[in-house]
Amino acid sequence: MTKKISETKYEQKLDEIFEEKDIRFAGFVDKEGNLIKGKFREDIIPFETNEEQQKIFRELAYRVATRKHFDYSMGAVKYSASRREKLVMMSFPLKNSILLITTEPNVNIDRIAYRIIQIFGNEW
Repeated sequence: MTKKISETKYEQKLDEIFEEKDIRFAGFVDKEGNLIKGKFREDIIPFETNEEQQKIFRELAYRVATRKHFDYSMGAVKYSASRREKLVMMSFPLKNSILLITTEPNVNIDRIAYRIIQIFGNEW
């Protein structure tokens, strides 16, 4: 039986994540690509519409599931990142969900990833 994370726990984790000033968005997506809990930093205007965001979540869930096919030979994915002109998008497969983070484009990806991994510890 899988243990579900509580609403309060999601909020606590989001608060910790947003201690990083360069985070634009942080959200938890389920294995089907539905947003469980997420938010933008207060002063951020999203680049995408709600419909486009939902497409991103579904594609993310698909990509994470596809990468699992290679866990047996290469080990589990800790995180994945793509640097775009306007932002950096990072995903962190957790036990029961996927954490999606977008940041400002100038961030040090490895530093942010290390901080996120510290926040989640053994929840991988």
